Amino acid sequence: MSFENPFTPSFGEIPVHVAGREQVIAPIVRAFESTRRRPELTTLISGARGTGKTTLLTLLARKAESLGWIPVSATALPGMLEDLEIGTRRAARHLLPEEPSSHVTGVSVAPLGGISLERSDRELTNWRYRMADILDVLASAETGLLITIDEIDPTLDEMIQLAAVYRHFVREGRKVALLMAGLPHNVSSLMSNKTVSFLRRAQSVRLGPVGPYDVRNALLSTVLEGGREIDQDALDLAAQETGGFPFLIQLVGYRAWDIRPDEPTISLSDVEHGVELALAEMEERIFEATFRDLSEGDLRFLSAMLEDEGDSKMEDLVRRMDRSSSQVAQYRRRLIEAGVIGARRRGVVGFDLPHFREFLEARI
Repeated sequence: MSFENPFTPSFGEIPVHVAGREQVIAPIVRAFESTRRRPELTTLISGARGTGKTTLLTLLARKAESLGWIPVSATALPGMLEDLEIGTRRAARHLLPEEPSSHVTGVSVAPLGGISLERSDRELTNWRYRMADILDVLASAETGLLITIDEIDPTLDEMIQLAAVYRHFVREGRKVALLMAGLPHNVSSLMSNKTVSFLRRAQSVRLGPVGPYDVRNALLSTVLEGGREIDQDALDLAAQETGGFPFLIQLVGYRAWDIRPDEPTISLSDVEHGVELALAEMEERIFEATFRDLSEGDLRFLSAMLEDEGDSKMEDLVRRMDRSSSQVAQYRRRLIEAGVIGARRRGVVGFDLPHFREFLEARI
């Protein structure tokens, strides 16, 4: 008998057990349920690659839909606004009247501009007012619109336009929510844009490593619900090797499960082989992309950290790099934002991205 693998190491796919994110999920779900507008309806989610940003957006969209909201999603790419409008019309087609025929008359890139159309009745409109019309219909049906945006790109004009128009919708008292996710430096850059400075007052969530208890519970619960068991030492090793990294939790579980899928119990040997396979994939799918984003200064900082067996003191890094304290502090901030390192205590940092130290030792 072969047991079906319950782990989900694909990006954006919702795991059987989402480890350690309940404190993020619960307040946003309460906002969906509330009859009054709560601040969680506008939330920016940041985190390093593989920390579960896309998965979290997908999960929250499903929860919103189960509570009567109309969810629509897009990735921050050219054409995003058109995707959102078409997606909204498709998701809410049972509520919306048939759209009159129209044709494009022009395109604008101003902060509140967009694609202009001329309808058969000669009425001029744009993206903001077409979406406002949709929101009017949704309001009459006592429902709202949830917009989720993945991979925030602060350089995309449509990204800025969406945020600016959304602010108008909120000021007009419309039932609309906006959840956006991206890498920390992109989220920070978007929030610093003067056109959408109101986003600095939005709820901000930073996804970091999952705690050891939640990792073990997620691994064990997923295995048991899949119809198998796991040896205690195997569970200990699997939990330790994930380093609290959500993508690696699923990947280690997935690979360990598939070593001997016909056996009723996952053994220590299964996990050892699974970890080896998972780390090879982690290097290709996460580490290489992270490495390419590092500047020369970032690499000098990390190289200086490799001289320590464990965590590193900032005063030692300043001396090794032969740079001013302020310069070294800038690299520290960048690497923390990227999710590569984290603060341990005052003046001390350590690697947060599990197994990235070993990757760097082989590359540098």
